[in-house]
Amino acid sequence: MHSQTLNCVRITLLSLFYRVLFSRILAKKITHRGSVSSSVYSKYSTMPKKNKTAKSIPQLQETPPGPVKEVKDGEIAIAIHAKPGAKQNAITDVSSEAVGVAIAAPPTDGEANAELLRYLSKVLELKKSEIYLDKGSKSREKIIKVTASVSQEDILERLRRERPHQHLRSTSDKWVH
Repeated sequence: MHSQTLNCVRITLLSLFYRVLFSRILAKKITHRGSVSSSVYSKYSTMPKKNKTAKSIPQLQETPPGPVKEVKDGEIAIAIHAKPGAKQNAITDVSSEAVGVAIAAPPTDGEANAELLRYLSKVLELKKSEIYLDKGSKSREKIIKVTASVSQEDILERLRRERPHQHLRSTSDKWVH
């Protein structure tokens, strides 16, 4: 009886040992094959890059750098960096990347977005229906599109006219000219 139990234990241990050994060998083969197949797959599955044509280059050169761009449908896109929760609405900055706009509304339930559109329509002297939020409803970085027939230069001029004077600077917490 004792020898039968020992034989049973030996067989169980041997089978367990072989299972572990073969599972490790198989795992190495599978990962090796997987790495080869993934590199082959990635080599042949990528899309070729488009060559830029001569048409697209002049369009890029014609567009002046700045936060206001003309897009394909005749609309104008304005890059906005929104700063919700301010004391009052104001254009804080017009840089080459975006227009900084302080919004006197909290960033909850779309209140700041609605206030931003209302304020920009007033600053740009447009109807509310001629301006809409295209991207960034839950982000500080937003794209506003203008559907009215107005030029990029007019929009930039109106935005710059609204921002505070840049010649004032702070010196030891006192504003001087």
